[in-house]
Amino acid sequence: MKTSGTKKAPPRVASRRILADDACPRCGTTMVERRSALKVPVNGEDVSVPSAVHLRCPKCGEVVLRFGDGKRLQEDAIAVYRKKHGLLSADEIRGIRERFGLTQSELAHLLHLGANTISRWESGRNVQTEAMDVLLRLMRDLPGSLDYLRRHAA
Repeated sequence: MKTSGTKKAPPRVASRRILADDACPRCGTTMVERRSALKVPVNGEDVSVPSAVHLRCPKCGEVVLRFGDGKRLQEDAIAVYRKKHGLLSADEIRGIRERFGLTQSELAHLLHLGANTISRWESGRNVQTEAMDVLLRLMRDLPGSLDYLRRHAA
């Protein structure tokens, strides 16, 4: 096999620099902790969370969330969404389940949901749909509805 006389340039290796923990990942400037409104998508809707803790770069405006701040932001966004749409809170859902002596798994089965869905609702990590909210309210407010669900759970 014959090769041409030209040589390939060696592959470029990206330069790696070590940044301080509080440095902006975009420009390297020291970031500043702030509390201001941030928007988070919940069920396809942008929800504004007031006073969200985050780091912001004073130079380029990059926003960075620490793990705990990101988790809290998502939980707060879900709480704002629930309140805006008049949905049951995580504690209210837990109260309904406990009132009837159901485990999370049993309630999920009655509502034809995945095994971990109730856990995510009760911990504030996810939000129920409006249809599921109505069904939970029917369970809570309409005598005999739980028996009906038990008879028709597959």
